[in-house]
Formats: sequence, structure tokens, C-alpha cells
Amino acid sequence: MAEKKAFILRVNPDMLKEIETWAADEFRSTNGQIEYLLQQALLARKKPAKKKKEV
Repeated sequence: MAEKKAFILRVNPDMLKEIETWAADEFRSTNGQIEYLLQQALLARKKPAKKKKEV
């Protein structure tokens, strides 16, 4: 596993509570949930946009 870089993240307390709850629902740590969400966002950003068929 690659070495991880630590950094400070300032988050609204309400948002943090939601992330903590979501993490618990998915059996992840809060940090793990944030990493998972960031990874999903990066993967979604790299996917080519699907073109709509014109009729």
C-alpha cells in the first residue's frame, strides 16, 4: 500500500455527523468513508461522458 499523506480537513459539524453515520452504516471508519467518497468522485470524473442519441 502506498504511504498516506496526513492533512487537516475542516468540515462543518453537521456534515461530519452525517459522514460518521454513513460510515457506521457501511462498516467503515470516518476516515475510510471520506477516502471512499473521494475515490468514487475521482473515478466518476475520469469516466467519459455518455453521449445522448439524437432522434
